[in-house]
Amino acid sequence: MQHLSKRIGIVILFAIAMAWVESAVVVYLRVPMGRVNPYQANPLPSMPSADWIEVVREAATMVMLFTVGWLAGRTWRGRLGYAFLIFGVWDIFYYIFLVPMCGWPQSLLDWDLLFLIPLPWWGPVIAPMLIAVLLIISGVLLAISEQRQESIWPHKWALIACVSGTGLALYTFMETPLQIIGMGEEAIRQALPTVFNWPIFIIGVVLMAAPIVDMVQQSWQSKTTK
Repeated sequence: MQHLSKRIGIVILFAIAMAWVESAVVVYLRVPMGRVNPYQANPLPSMPSADWIEVVREAATMVMLFTVGWLAGRTWRGRLGYAFLIFGVWDIFYYIFLVPMCGWPQSLLDWDLLFLIPLPWWGPVIAPMLIAVLLIISGVLLAISEQRQESIWPHKWALIACVSGTGLALYTFMETPLQIIGMGEEAIRQALPTVFNWPIFIIGVVLMAAPIVDMVQQSWQSKTTK
């Protein structure tokens, strides 16, 4: 268990350091454009020379996070767990570090431009942070399972619920761009959502929590049996 604590601690340390780097990069990008708060008119000004660079940067960030998860784990389930843990910690500390760097966000309900692939994702800051908490819990459970060599993995029903919930959450983030996708790229760039679909998002989060409930139940049953 001591070995597990050290491994998790190192992974968390990397995630926090990576969050600082990501926050700094975003500040460097947004300050020159006057977009520290992305929720304003012309949120995505056209910069043909830099657009593809930003998209690749986002993809590269994901690769880096999941690569460390792969290196930290020994089995594919453990690797996935550490990747979830890194992603969740990174996402939360990304917002924490932005506050002293640029004074934003001022509230957990502030709108943020979350991602650009394949369409712009919009949502209140608290929305991705809630998902990040689920990722952290899932990651720790999978890491513990790997360390104890227990065969704990969500049942099919829990995985189906999680995938369904993920789809609902993604829809809420991209709802506005999806509604105007036929109007062309410029319309998507200029679009600002006015209402966040909280009912659908909350249902999505509840469904995404199904694997956690399932794994906790399995772990409890395993301890009871022993």
